[in-house]
Amino acid sequence: MRILVVGAGATGGYFGGRLLQAGRDVTFLVRPGRAKVLRDSGLRIVGLGEETVLTPSLAETGTLDGTYDLVLLAVKATGLAAAIDDFAPAVGPETLVLPFLNGLAHLDALDARFGEGAVLGGVAKVMTTLDDDGAIRRLGPLQHLTYGARTEPAPPRLADVGAALEGAGFPVVRSARITEAMWAKWVFIAAIGGINSLLRGTIGDVVAVPAGAELAEAVVAEAAAVAEAAGYPVPAADLETTRKTVTDPAMGGSSLYRDLLGGHPVEGEQIFGDLTARARALGVATPLLDLVSLQLRVHNHRIG
Repeated sequence: MRILVVGAGATGGYFGGRLLQAGRDVTFLVRPGRAKVLRDSGLRIVGLGEETVLTPSLAETGTLDGTYDLVLLAVKATGLAAAIDDFAPAVGPETLVLPFLNGLAHLDALDARFGEGAVLGGVAKVMTTLDDDGAIRRLGPLQHLTYGARTEPAPPRLADVGAALEGAGFPVVRSARITEAMWAKWVFIAAIGGINSLLRGTIGDVVAVPAGAELAEAVVAEAAAVAEAAGYPVPAADLETTRKTVTDPAMGGSSLYRDLLGGHPVEGEQIFGDLTARARALGVATPLLDLVSLQLRVHNHRIG
């Protein structure tokens, strides 16, 4: 299966790198700056005792020379529109697009461009960040992909996707309820990022002070209420995991929080603006998440 990975950052670079290690036919679609780093230093995965250096096949923007069987899309939501234009030449009649973006808003844009039947649902869970020198640094052992069809019947080539992803060094699950899984992750990241943003501290910082854990639980409850009202209640086991995570004294900050502290643009609209808009349409009160959304709008406005 010919695979195009769009985005060679902390998520796409990590999973694409693992697929490359496993012998899959992988090409990374990258912009010139990232292409230079990868050509000069290789695709590096470091941390947790690992020092892996890979030599990936690269295609720079505007140089795609044919279609691919599978497009793995792992970009920030703020770069989605440009990424769609960049990889559109790689999409043929049988191509499947598997996005790993936060929230659900990206599905509308992808469906409009490529058709709902060609766009799968996906959830990526990994603890990585991109170092200043371009290396992908593992921050923890978590590495997991979930994928599935969003339409019935499922695309005929869905089994080929499983064969391509499995056996590459990380757990992979094909889900018949992928939209529910995407909602569950949305609640998880909104809860952690929301708590970090509201109180400008790590989860450990928050739960260390009086009423911190109670506020964390309240943020989870708001996000979960939106998912339930939308018809995708978070499974009990997933909700319990989220609650334990947001009250864990050893838990740090989310990637959104790291971007916030670093003065970088954050995915405020994609994670919180869209979630609170759906809450209003469904008649669900989300005062804490509304405040997070407003804070992040101010942050993005301030940094331009």
